[in-house]
Amino acid sequence: MLAGFVVATAVAAGIGGLGVSGTAEEYGALRQPAWAPPSWLFGPVWTVLYATIAVAGWLVWRRVGFTLPLWAWTVQLVLNAIWTPLFFGAGRYGLAFADIVLLWAAIVATVVLFRRVHRPAAALLLPYLAWVTFAGALNLAVWQLN
Repeated sequence: MLAGFVVATAVAAGIGGLGVSGTAEEYGALRQPAWAPPSWLFGPVWTVLYATIAVAGWLVWRRVGFTLPLWAWTVQLVLNAIWTPLFFGAGRYGLAFADIVLLWAAIVATVVLFRRVHRPAAALLLPYLAWVTFAGALNLAVWQLN
């Protein structure tokens, strides 16, 4: 069943990229803060994060099935998938920031719920929370600069 969680996260990543091409070029053309990472960094980071998101979901599912913690996991995955089309596809930096704030809150809720069921699964989501925190700050800065 781990494969199902891997597929779910891959679908979320794929939906995020549907109809959105040239993101590296668009990212490079934006006015950015001095602390913005290079575009090549996002792919490797998200690959690792999606793997940890999948494993965390699977670990919790094995313990309690598809209950409230997995609904929270699903909500954060949907919000994650929405961000790329908003930011890059539509160029709606403010709306993308609103999405990332909701995503951040959904990840926090998921971590809290996962911690009650499987502490290592909750810990697997902490790098994701840290990255989304950073990405939220970057989204806000880009929104303000552009």
